[in-house]
Amino acid sequence: MEKTTSLKHKIDNKGQALLFSNPLLEKLTKTSLLFIWLLYLPILIAMSAFVLESGRLSFLTFFLTFISGMASWTLTEYVIHRFLFHGHEDSGKMNKMRYLIHGTHHAFPRDKERLIMPPVPSLIITSTFFVLFYLIMGNYAWAFFPGFIFGYLLYGSLHYAIHAYAPPFRWMKPMWRNHQLHHYSNVDKGFGVSTTLWDRLFGTMFDVKNEKEDKEKEKTLRF
Repeated sequence: MEKTTSLKHKIDNKGQALLFSNPLLEKLTKTSLLFIWLLYLPILIAMSAFVLESGRLSFLTFFLTFISGMASWTLTEYVIHRFLFHGHEDSGKMNKMRYLIHGTHHAFPRDKERLIMPPVPSLIITSTFFVLFYLIMGNYAWAFFPGFIFGYLLYGSLHYAIHAYAPPFRWMKPMWRNHQLHHYSNVDKGFGVSTTLWDRLFGTMFDVKNEKEDKEKEKTLRF
């Protein structure tokens, strides 16, 4: 494995990080957003069809539980990003782990192949989530989990859009700016991607109205 660095380093707009010397392992650390959609969407459709056709949940119950799963993803995203990806434990092993799973995105923000978690670890983690949800809520997990993962897919799509395009609507600009400032201004703020709600509630939202806009730095974050 190559030498890792902290999350606070100069942005490199060329190429991508080399995480493993083994070509197969290195390939397994990469994926595309389209592939993740193609991987999960059939699973979500099949699970939703199963629980509705089996009569385990009514359509209204399914819908409300699905929406609650999506909302729960946004909080999960915030907590993971803030406390796991950007925690302050001064441990060599923890810092290496952070670099592997998130630091490469800060070092190489134009690397499309590491914008979202690759399939193997993703499937392991999401399967664990489903088991936990099922143990806690029983049949409701068949609706909550699809909503949770659909929220994850929307997060991945928004993350891609923020790094690829200007905000399509004016009301979305604070979301764009919050994430851009997280990259080039202060990694200890701006943890929400899907929504700025949790940043606002927990005091980690950038003052996007008064924060100086640096268009040159923002360009370094775009594909």
